[in-house]
Amino acid sequence: MKPTENITVDNYLESHFMHRSNWLRAAVLGANDGIISVSSLAIGIAAASDGREAVSLAALAGLAAGALSMAAGEYVSVSSQTDIEQADIAREAEELKEMPEVELNILAAIYERRGLKKETAMTVARELTEHDALAAHVRDELGIHELTQANPLQAALASGSAFTFGAAMPLVVTWIAPMQGMVYWLYASTIVALIALGIVAAKTGGSKPLKSIIRITIWGTLAMVVSAGVGYLFGVNV
Repeated sequence: MKPTENITVDNYLESHFMHRSNWLRAAVLGANDGIISVSSLAIGIAAASDGREAVSLAALAGLAAGALSMAAGEYVSVSSQTDIEQADIAREAEELKEMPEVELNILAAIYERRGLKKETAMTVARELTEHDALAAHVRDELGIHELTQANPLQAALASGSAFTFGAAMPLVVTWIAPMQGMVYWLYASTIVALIALGIVAAKTGGSKPLKSIIRITIWGTLAMVVSAGVGYLFGVNV
């Protein structure tokens, strides 16, 4: 049992992992996509070609295009989410000015549904309204919290950088592995990389790694098998 006398709100919150959820989600998604998509692309080309140059060039093109696409897509997606949140906050601020009593009753009803007695719920609602009405409604009515609010630039950098890092592994394999059996080298190294990613993601997020490893390995394997199948089916010497 940890001593509690020196625990503060800040270091208590730091012992949890929700504050990492947005950038961790973007980073894991980017790295996972980098590993799987570039490996799958390289496997598909390797299954259809005997030339290292074609396989390596495909992997390099996949890395460059994928990293930029992931960063841009994450930035646009998170920016759209942020725009919606800001519009809702502005609308809530207007409603607080125009009908404060209605908004007070809404807030009290929310607390009552969460288990407080009616009188207690109204007391809490009044005190929070007096302290910071907009913050209370943003948090409890709209469900927007500073721990889960996404930063578009942070998400874009995390996603693009992680994609590049993940995609670098299959690219290096296409440079150094023998062409004979290249498909198997790519598959084996990708599985190892995915397992490592699952462990790191689970540890960083404070969860158990086994479920993450199983999930990420199954879907990665499926993607590579399909890519290899397409390469063998439609393969021509490049």
